[in-house]
Amino acid sequence: MPISFELSKNSVLAREHYNKIALEQMRPVSREADTREHDLPQQWVDFWWNEGRKGSPGDPTAEGDGFVTVCIQAEELCFGDAGLYLRMPTAALGGSAVGAAGTPEQREKFMEPFKSSPHPVWGAMAITEPGAGSDSAAIESTADFDDATQEWVLNGTKIFCTAGDGASQVDGGFVVVWATIDKSAGRGGIKSFVVPANTPGMELVGLEKKMGIRASDTATLRFDDCRVPRENLLGSAEVRGKGKKPSGDKGFKGAMATFDASRPIVAAMAVGVGRASLDFLKEELARQGVTIRYDAAPHELTAIERDVMEMEAELQGARLLTWRSAQMMGQGKPNNLEASMAKAKAGLAVTQITQRAVQILGPLGQSQKLLVEKWMRDAKINDIFEGTQQINQLIVARRILDYSSAMLR
Repeated sequence: MPISFELSKNSVLAREHYNKIALEQMRPVSREADTREHDLPQQWVDFWWNEGRKGSPGDPTAEGDGFVTVCIQAEELCFGDAGLYLRMPTAALGGSAVGAAGTPEQREKFMEPFKSSPHPVWGAMAITEPGAGSDSAAIESTADFDDATQEWVLNGTKIFCTAGDGASQVDGGFVVVWATIDKSAGRGGIKSFVVPANTPGMELVGLEKKMGIRASDTATLRFDDCRVPRENLLGSAEVRGKGKKPSGDKGFKGAMATFDASRPIVAAMAVGVGRASLDFLKEELARQGVTIRYDAAPHELTAIERDVMEMEAELQGARLLTWRSAQMMGQGKPNNLEASMAKAKAGLAVTQITQRAVQILGPLGQSQKLLVEKWMRDAKINDIFEGTQQINQLIVARRILDYSSAMLR
């Protein structure tokens, strides 16, 4: 597939628009939001709900361009602050799941508040459990159907739910919960359910204290006989396995397709954080009189020059992989391989770039007077959520070698 190394006019306008927001609205409150981890960054939330979400100039419906613009937004806003980006009142991963696996009626019903609500609302995804992380088949949360009331009854505990606080507590929001309707069917029994905010039986148990992205809320949610209507199931209630293989089942498969959209976004987030660190490092080196000689022979370069050039190459490689997977997504082409490639590359690159920036800057990089140490803390999560580095490398290997998950684990 040919790759264009030039952004369209629409994408350039988006980059300029979101870069301005990053520098003017996010950077000034970045340190305070990091320090006050569980306090709602009200100024930022209000700004985004009233102004930021209106979008950038240009035509967001341009063919293949819309999702590239989404990733450009993620890069630029995480260049401002990754934690604040994750705290934006949006449908987020929950909305992606509804879009991937929901019916037109479900999309209209659950996404409408994000267009018309007078107050900020959030969406979230609840997958991870104390005993189930990357292995979705290990999910223990259950959903049982009550024939008498035509409701699904959810029980279980979910951890590390990004935006779980707002999505579970603010009217108009919702949490998409993964649960099994048949444990014996393994992955085939996993379904996803939309649980509106403040549904009885859904309880916010606590919020994580984190190393990075502290401005975001990362919640633990407990479901105790939590009832949702039959129509809140995303996809089919039929179970794959046990000799059954229903056609058109968008339950587990549709929910998993969420990651084909979310992984490029996470990769773009990583690129934004990495770029923030690298740009600051280059500016500080220039201030100290250190010049990066791009025209010098390799054997003439200093160790710092080689480091900076390598960091730039890693960042650009991650960005191009991200744009490629985003362009394919926008054109409706399968991008499972490309999304995992972008996510794996960007997660590793941002971790290395931010750590190296701190190392080169020495004591200055460790100081909380600057944001460099914060960017290093914010970086690592991009190598973990939406599938760890190891999981995404497994996916890449399976797709390239045409192996099943049972053949390559």
